[in-house]
Amino acid sequence: MAPTTKAVKKPARKKAANPLAHERVAAILDALQKAYPNVVCALTHRNAFELTIATILSAQTTDVGVNKVTPELFRMYPTPKKLAEAPLPELERIIRTTGFYRAKAKNIQGAARVLVEKFGGKVPQTIDELTQLPGVARKTANVVLGSWYGIASGIVVDTHVGRLSRRLSLTTQTDPVKVERDLEKVIPQDHWIQFSHELIHHGRQVCIARKPRCADCSLEKLCNSAEKTWTSDQESGLR
Repeated sequence: MAPTTKAVKKPARKKAANPLAHERVAAILDALQKAYPNVVCALTHRNAFELTIATILSAQTTDVGVNKVTPELFRMYPTPKKLAEAPLPELERIIRTTGFYRAKAKNIQGAARVLVEKFGGKVPQTIDELTQLPGVARKTANVVLGSWYGIASGIVVDTHVGRLSRRLSLTTQTDPVKVERDLEKVIPQDHWIQFSHELIHHGRQVCIARKPRCADCSLEKLCNSAEKTWTSDQESGLR
């Protein structure tokens, strides 16, 4: 009879006494900053108008996909006035590969018209004004304000930021607005802009949704997620 092997029970990970402790949050911010120094928005743009339109187009698609269509779009319609006057079928053709292209074409043209008619062709610098543009909700407004104007009006919560924030026990919420509110309580305001960029890049490169690369993660010792694929044997006083 073949000898039986006894399964080795993997020790349960020690839960953080307080995952929102200042020291732990500071360690997370420090690790992200070291891993992604001077990281910027991945959407290609030259001005606030282009960033606004590109961010509207980025809904339900990738930044890479948006960056493939915006060169032609902005070459043909480089200003809010020209975009506002563009033939809608031509806009649909250009942005077709971004998905939901009919709704997006109407939104970007509507946004351009509001910019011309209400804001003199200039992209406003407040959440309340930006969210008056078709296709612009709070996340898009935060992207424009943070990435172009350097205004930390809030924290951009896309799918990566929401997912990683839950994995790091910084929130339990799934609604982006509620996630943002939780993060604003623990992330210092002078880190809001970079924190979003860093988490987005980390989510794309390391903390991948279906198979996180935990062995390569600079946050591994600070993370107690049940979705981890690997864990070090070292204990950290911040865990």
